[in-house]
Amino acid sequence: MAKRPTIIDVAKLAGVSKSTAARALTDAADVNEATREKVRKAAAAVGYERNHLAVGMRSGRSGLFGLVIPDIANPFWAEVARGAQDLVAEQGASLLVFSSNWDHDREASHLRALRQARVEGAIVNPVSDNVDDFGRFSVPLVLIGSSAERFPDTPSIGSDIRQAVRLGLDHLAERGHAAPALIVGPRSRLARARFLRSVHEHCLERDIDPAILPVEDADYTFEGGHAAMQRLMARQPVGHLTVFAANDLMALGALLAAREAGRECPRDVSILGFDGVPGGAFSWPGLTTIEKPARELGRRSAQALFDQLSGRPVTGRTYLPCRLIERGSLADLSAQNPLRIASVGRN
Repeated sequence: MAKRPTIIDVAKLAGVSKSTAARALTDAADVNEATREKVRKAAAAVGYERNHLAVGMRSGRSGLFGLVIPDIANPFWAEVARGAQDLVAEQGASLLVFSSNWDHDREASHLRALRQARVEGAIVNPVSDNVDDFGRFSVPLVLIGSSAERFPDTPSIGSDIRQAVRLGLDHLAERGHAAPALIVGPRSRLARARFLRSVHEHCLERDIDPAILPVEDADYTFEGGHAAMQRLMARQPVGHLTVFAANDLMALGALLAAREAGRECPRDVSILGFDGVPGGAFSWPGLTTIEKPARELGRRSAQALFDQLSGRPVTGRTYLPCRLIERGSLADLSAQNPLRIASVGRN
């Protein structure tokens, strides 16, 4: 195994002392530009990389930030990570990304790893209810997602679920879908409660009994949506079936289940998704969905960390608005021709 280059190797090649080489690579003011450039070229030539953890222990600044999300395989969370990473990179720092897989113990393990890495700040979509896990951080912390509402004393950023659900239900109502079936997440998830509460509020304002809406619980996965759609079709074997799924993966799973059952979308079933993952644009028909601003959520969360580091206080919860992306998965039941497909391209 090749020996890892050290600062001594850099200094020797550059023809300077070890301390001068170290100061040059940290942009110290007492090193002239010519020497600094010579040292940088020597470092590149020998393949030297600074030990950020060691530097952080000496200086109190590691240049590292952390992100803990629940499911890196879900394209929505991947977009959140991309947004956070872009902003952190623009600031000349690096982002450590962990996926908790909705597991409390794994989340706690990731939080410990971030503390040990001496990150300068962390963004977390909390799975655990344990406030102590977050209280141990002595660096800026920003929470994201619906679950963050459980921690009102910690700054948080999330999509405006109430606005998004209302946007979806209004769009369905305009097209004659007054009482859609709902595919929602597991009962243990706060996001499920937020989604259903918003649905109920919307129904009551319009004198609709929310109890008439069929509800199926499922995992927030393609497979979960597929199984939930099969149960809905068994409950309603005839007539047009309209479904509002609480995320796009479930909506795409429902779309496949309908196709396998010989029910055509949007002739026999109409499906509205939630999240706005890229895959919805490539399904057939294209998935009409409520897009949450995933990448912007990541960027804004990372910016909130840097704001705190700069002494600009960040408090309370910030809600980001969502938007409708209309494709072809909804029939227009309000028109004379009940099978007219909603127009494409309304954003």
